[in-house]
Amino acid sequence: MPFPILPAPIARALDERGYAEPTPVQNAVLEAVAQAAGRDLLVSAQTGSGKTVAYGLAIAGDLVGEAEALPPPGAPLALVIAPTRELALQVQRELSWLYGPAGGRVLACVGGMDPRREARWLADGVHIVVGTPGRLRDHLERGNLFPEALRAVVLDEADEMLDLGFREDIEFILSATPPERSTLLFSATLPKGIEALAERYQRDALRLAIKSEVRGHADIAYRAIRVVPREIEHVVLNVLREADAPTAIVFCNTRNAVRHLQASLTERGFSVVALSGELGQGERNAALQALRDGRARVCVATDVAARGIDLPTLSLVIHADLPHDAEVMQHRSGRTGRAGRKGVSVLLVPNARRRRAEQMLAIAKVSPEWMGPPSADEIRRLDGERMLSDPLFSEPPGEEDQALAETLLAERTPAELAALLARVYRTRLPAPEDVTDPGERQGRAAAGHAPYDPMDAERIAAMGPAVWFRLNLGRRDNADPRRLLPLLTRRGGIDRAVIGAIRIFERETKFEIRGGAAQSFAAAFARNGSPEIQVEALGSEGAPPPRSAGPKSPRSTKHARHIEKGARPGQGGPRKGGKPADAR
Repeated sequence: MPFPILPAPIARALDERGYAEPTPVQNAVLEAVAQAAGRDLLVSAQTGSGKTVAYGLAIAGDLVGEAEALPPPGAPLALVIAPTRELALQVQRELSWLYGPAGGRVLACVGGMDPRREARWLADGVHIVVGTPGRLRDHLERGNLFPEALRAVVLDEADEMLDLGFREDIEFILSATPPERSTLLFSATLPKGIEALAERYQRDALRLAIKSEVRGHADIAYRAIRVVPREIEHVVLNVLREADAPTAIVFCNTRNAVRHLQASLTERGFSVVALSGELGQGERNAALQALRDGRARVCVATDVAARGIDLPTLSLVIHADLPHDAEVMQHRSGRTGRAGRKGVSVLLVPNARRRRAEQMLAIAKVSPEWMGPPSADEIRRLDGERMLSDPLFSEPPGEEDQALAETLLAERTPAELAALLARVYRTRLPAPEDVTDPGERQGRAAAGHAPYDPMDAERIAAMGPAVWFRLNLGRRDNADPRRLLPLLTRRGGIDRAVIGAIRIFERETKFEIRGGAAQSFAAAFARNGSPEIQVEALGSEGAPPPRSAGPKSPRSTKHARHIEKGARPGQGGPRKGGKPADAR
């Protein structure tokens, strides 16, 4: 159905942007406003559902009315409160084009930007202010922001603001606004804290629950890819190469992982930017602009840094690290498949974490396609198909190109020139990696082959000599094999199959890494996680060297269990005596 009657300049803005019909949340909000203009709204809607335009349209009647333009800028007429800088800047961009034909002036006030410049812009006059709670409160307290003329206040992603601890700031801001204002509260969920906020600061609010989950899942294709932990970076590369998305975002759980993966992809030839909490606002803005104008095609980000990102060309989301829960997974995936556009969300799932991934997907009511990682051969085949559709082949050659072609044909055969052209084309692309599908092992067992046994003597011999390592955690730190195995595999980027004997002493643990994985394990362990938990190579295959007095830094051991979750205490107490506890 088409948009209802709107103020003339707002209708022109929608037409210029190609908006033919409203999304479900926009339709519901416009119907509510048509029935009772100026009524407070409490709206439950997911990100990516078009809610920014929805509340922009909802307050248009209060701001523009039947006029052809807004009044001259002065004290703000509307205030939008958002939880993060990125979301606030995104909202400012959306409302700027929506109110552009009406002469609207929309200002963003966020942390990380120069507050004195914002104060000058406020003094010059604005129509709409979009900001984060802390910065808006600061401007109110300093007398830079005058709320007396406000006709509407919008709280965007209110549940997220409460989760981030902004309740006091929000209540301060709302208490400073005129009581006759209209208040629109948008939230993905409606916990008790949101209901209490609505009851206190809204008047007879109309509740709208927009069921957009089905549409969101319909626009996003979910894939779960089986991976070997040590090959995750290679699988990320192959997924990026296979999809060839104009813009992709790769999510990691830590800043350190973001830095490492960005460096790894850049080294392999991708144009990559990073977003994490350690970056300043200027660096974030520069990274997002590089993605928007095509100078970068891949963004590696943490969850917090990626909130509020809306990139029109983003068609691929990769979860390099599994999300913490279903809600985080949906928020990450919701960066794509927005406003009717199609997208793909790819989860990389080690076999040891498959059950957790399946539970998360079930909670989110998502049925993914399970598969192995893209192979190097498949990517090379796709490269051949894409080469023929490259714009270079569709554009007619110019006179200089034709003359050079004749010169080349005089020196080389057509077959030689075609091979050279293919070589030049491939040099523009990152080389795909040979990766393993861990599901193939399960397939061998199902087909009647002997199941994979990490303790099989022939396999151990084929792996080559083992290297013993020392870890500065022992029984006094409540170390046990059940806790240490996930720590070693996660930080060392290895499979459990290459871990041999584990011997736990009072102040330290000695363990062996089989085959050629020792060097990469040591480098990965030093690179990932807390520097206070360390490993040290001891020697080659055989019994460990004589027991040492323990690590040089007892302080690091004392606090290690508070730093690395994988080494937190178990239920049992320390063993008596000096004999080690052996485990495989």
